[in-house]
This record gives sequence, structure tokens and C-alpha cells, in this order.
Amino acid sequence: MLADMIQDASVNCPVEGLLEIVQDRWAFLILRDAFYGVRRFDAFRQHLGISRKILSARLNRMVETGIFSRTPYQQHPPRYEYILSSKGRDLFPLMLTMIRWGNRWLAEPDMQTLQIHHLGCNTISEPTIVCNHCGEALTPARVRPVAGPGASVEAVESLKRAIRKSKQPKRVRHA
Repeated sequence: MLADMIQDASVNCPVEGLLEIVQDRWAFLILRDAFYGVRRFDAFRQHLGISRKILSARLNRMVETGIFSRTPYQQHPPRYEYILSSKGRDLFPLMLTMIRWGNRWLAEPDMQTLQIHHLGCNTISEPTIVCNHCGEALTPARVRPVAGPGASVEAVESLKRAIRKSKQPKRVRHA
């Protein structure tokens, strides 16, 4: 039911669909910790300082929407690990982008609290988003949104109107 509702919301906007699943800071922090290797409820709770109620609600939502799978690791009392699914692991580039942005705009120069160490070449890496076809960096100036095969006519027209309106020169009103 929730997954169907989220699917309906995301039909015309993938960003909106993602935000329906990952709604607040706690969900992003849970995802961050999962990428660091945290899997167990008590470990999330201890590291994040989050209440049981909030953590349980966020994990249940992300299990229901397919971000995590829940696997038992103990029978009595029942205990579970939360494992990122392929859908959840696909959020990793978003997390890297958030880290890069935070390092650039929230940290003092050369005072980042978190860096990305690339094991392949054994260096500190600056994550970038590139075109999967040609390898060129993707920037707002080098891309434009186009309607995909599942876009509704209404959504396409609404976006076109918003873009046209934004490009119109401002009219100065004389009193």
C-alpha cells in the first residue's frame, strides 16, 4: 500500500518519489550509518542518539519501500539486521554528493571532518558526477531535463511553463 502510494507520487518526479521515502534527517543519517557498515538496531540507536520509536518507524518505512531488507540474526529475543538492498545501495552517490557539498560549504577550508578514501588508488577522492556515456562532468549548464517515456502530459507542460516563466525578463512597473 505504501509502496503503491510512493510509486504514484514518483511517476512524474523522481525527486518527489525519493523524498516520500526518505523524508527527514533521521532517514538520511540511518542511511549514512548503513553505508558505514552499521546493521543492527541498537548500533543505529547508540551511534545516532535516536529514540527507539523514531528509529523503528524509519527502519520499517525503509524496509517497506525496499531500501533495506530485514534479516534475523537472533531468535530469543528476536533481533534483526538491516541490510541495504540494491535499491538502497543505489543511494550511495547521493550520500557522496551530500558529503562533498558539506565539506565545501559547511567546513572551514582544509578542516573537513569526513573525507572519502578511495581504496582502488589509495587517495582521498573528491566525488564527482559524470556522464555514463562520455565521462564528462555533469553540471547544471551541461544538462537539461527532458520528459521520459512515463511522464504525463500535464507534468511536461507544467515544467515547460515554469521554465518559460523563469526566462522571461522582469517587467518594471512604473507608478
